[in-house]
Amino acid sequence: MPEIDRFPYNKDKQQAFQAAQQGYEEAQGLFKTIISDSASYGHQLKHLKEEVNEAYQQIENALEVASEHQRAQLERFQQDLQSIVEEVNLPE
Repeated sequence: MPEIDRFPYNKDKQQAFQAAQQGYEEAQGLFKTIISDSASYGHQLKHLKEEVNEAYQQIENALEVASEHQRAQLERFQQDLQSIVEEVNLPE
């Protein structure tokens, strides 16, 4: 008989938060590696936009089930991503 997970909600909260955090960190890392005068800048910018959009989506998903502490952190992630968007003028 399979064991029943008594706390799937909490587990989902943590998994959603971790996915959002990872997406945020990937977007941040990519942003830091972009060199504006690089020959592949346009390609890097496109990739950054995809990463930022994916991170936003993961954050939105995590916010639906986040604890109060996680919510504050997720909102900071959103603000930081917004700063990246503004700095490189990514069309939203």
